[in-house]
Amino acid sequence: MHAPDDTKTPRRPRGVFVLGLLAVLAVAVFAGFIALGIWQVHRRTWKHDLVARVDARVHAEPVAAPGRSQWPAVNTANDEYRRVKLTGKFAPEKSVRVRASTELGAGSWLLTPMRTQDGDEVIVNRGFVATTWCGGKATCAAGPTGETTVVGLLRISEPKGAFLQANDPAHDRWYSRDVIAIAAAKGLGPAAPYFVDADAASSPRRDGNDGPVGGLTVIAFPDNHLMYALTWFGLALMTLFGGWIIWKDERKKRRG
Repeated sequence: MHAPDDTKTPRRPRGVFVLGLLAVLAVAVFAGFIALGIWQVHRRTWKHDLVARVDARVHAEPVAAPGRSQWPAVNTANDEYRRVKLTGKFAPEKSVRVRASTELGAGSWLLTPMRTQDGDEVIVNRGFVATTWCGGKATCAAGPTGETTVVGLLRISEPKGAFLQANDPAHDRWYSRDVIAIAAAKGLGPAAPYFVDADAASSPRRDGNDGPVGGLTVIAFPDNHLMYALTWFGLALMTLFGGWIIWKDERKKRRG
């Protein structure tokens, strides 16, 4: 009886076609990883520039809120978080509550339309109110009467609703600050495509400790672009290393 033959036939070198295909694939993958890494570097530069511009806007002297003739030009890149000022009369009977979660806990933003001195309708986020405020309603407190001046940050409308929760105007349930939908639900005329987050001085607490409390705008821009860039560049190096391993293996087989 013969003993089993443990010797293995050496694997033949890969053909030219296979090697060429592997080389093209490796170059494509390497180039793709490098391109993604460079893109993240550019995104990081863009993000830092955005943060600098927003910081300058937040700390600048307030300017007049954009009027009706300027509404079509209002956009996120040029106007978000701009410090603005507007004077007019609130319409508290048309207020809405929008679900919110803040450093003060869970509750709502109290949004009230304001008719400015120029006759424009601008929705103002007067601040945070607790779930117990106003018995869960939005219109029981009159708020400021007569002409009122508000200083705050310009924010772009948040259409359609929040993640997995669509606004329900028919039942007055709001999950995002969609000013166009709010204006339509409350029978307002054409409204500004933005709302204004009132600052703490413009919206101090008037009802005990329940609110509305202004000045709670959170300005945060996640900046993970350096980590992502290093990840893509690292994968590119791994691709190079894998190519070197294959090349070394092929060279060894051909010498053998």
